[in-house]
Order: sequence, then C-alpha cells, then structure tokens
Amino acid sequence: MRYLLDTHTFLWAMFDPLKLPGKVIKTIENNENEIFVSTISFWEIALKYNIGKLDLQNVTPDELPFYAAESDFEILNIDEKIVSSFYRLKKYGHCDPFDRMLIWQAINEDLIMISRDKMFKEYIKDGLLLYW
Repeated sequence: MRYLLDTHTFLWAMFDPLKLPGKVIKTIENNENEIFVSTISFWEIALKYNIGKLDLQNVTPDELPFYAAESDFEILNIDEKIVSSFYRLKKYGHCDPFDRMLIWQAINEDLIMISRDKMFKEYIKDGLLLYW
C-alpha cells in the first residue's frame, strides 16, 4: 500500500510517536508499505517554524528531509499538473492551503492519507482515501 503522511503525522512519527495510534505505527513500520512525505509538508513546517508557531526540539526544518530518509520515508515532490489543477478541489469548510494541497496530491497520486484531521473526511466523496 502507498501512504502519504499528513504534516502532523510526520512530525509525530519523528518526535512524539506516542501520539500515533498503534495501527498507524504498524502501518508506517510495515516494510511492505510505501510511506511518503510531501515537499508541501516541509514547506508548511518551515513556514510555521519561521513565524514561531512550531518548535522542532533542537532540529531545524533543513534537517527534516534527512530524518525522513533515515526513517525510510520517500520524499514526494509536487507535480506541476497537480499544482495547476488545484482549483478543481472543492473547498467545503476547510481553508488551510497546505492541508488542501496535501489532499489534492493524495487524490491525484492515488495515495492513502494518514491524518487525524476530521475535516479531511469531507473529501472522501471526492476520492480521498483516509486512514487513522
């Protein structure tokens, strides 16, 4: 199976895995699964770190791709076709542009999104596969 980690899921996997349910940990640790972290998450983390909304416990955002690779997570770049077609994603009530881009990327790349965000459920009818 192929999974995309939401930003909070990635950060918890790196720094606070006890916040993850056991089934999510098992999924992430299962070597038969492909686990992806989007460059969108690195951008979101860097922005929040820069404005003081995120503490990375003595790690800088520049180091996170290394930690992702060390955890056998694959880095997923965003394709220009996905970015340029982003306008097609319905808005519903969720306004966070990072979350919405991750949702759109997961739908277009046929990835299962691992997220605790309850607002993501609105996008299941649009093709989002969600796991938590």
